[in-house]
Amino acid sequence: MKQRIEAGWIMLLAVLFVGCQGANESPSIGGGAAPPESAAMTLFDGSNLNGWTTTGDANWHIVEDYVEANSGGGHLVSADSYGDFRLTLEFWVDDDANSGVFIRCSNPADIGSDSCYEVNIFDNRPEQNYRTGAIVHFAEPMVQIDAGGQWNTYEIVAQGSRLMVTLNGQMTVDIMDTQYASGPFTLQYGRGIVRFRNVQITPL
Repeated sequence: MKQRIEAGWIMLLAVLFVGCQGANESPSIGGGAAPPESAAMTLFDGSNLNGWTTTGDANWHIVEDYVEANSGGGHLVSADSYGDFRLTLEFWVDDDANSGVFIRCSNPADIGSDSCYEVNIFDNRPEQNYRTGAIVHFAEPMVQIDAGGQWNTYEIVAQGSRLMVTLNGQMTVDIMDTQYASGPFTLQYGRGIVRFRNVQITPL
């Protein structure tokens, strides 16, 4: 009898020990491993404009490893639409250039700052509150950075209602807005000499 009681206690302690061990293990989110982070997709590598459409009459052409326009006016429009993403690219403009990156365009047939978020590239904009680094009509740049005459890097993050713009490693915009949810993005030519290269996007 005594032996059976002791055996019972041993079994009970073993069950309690295993249960405690299981309780201390953190369950994985969603019941499985976290999904891998999306890889960046190169949309322009300097060799061709496959996958882009054009609006207007800007004279886009490939030079070395970048695309350039220096007359006319219009946009290079991405083939796909994007909602949440991280977009990185390099651009070069002369001092008088007018350009920009338009994101989440709600009407690709009528691209403008009233149908997209326009991340501006325009050092000498008459109204300086929406100069280079701004989102026109939505956010003035937190710091003033002149882009003319050098290669610059834009990182543009759109995630839900949050929009962030970083120019040459310095954040210029960090706002919340819900006006535009998704759509293609564009590279604009308005005036001067405008060049783009190394355009990559990472869906979030």
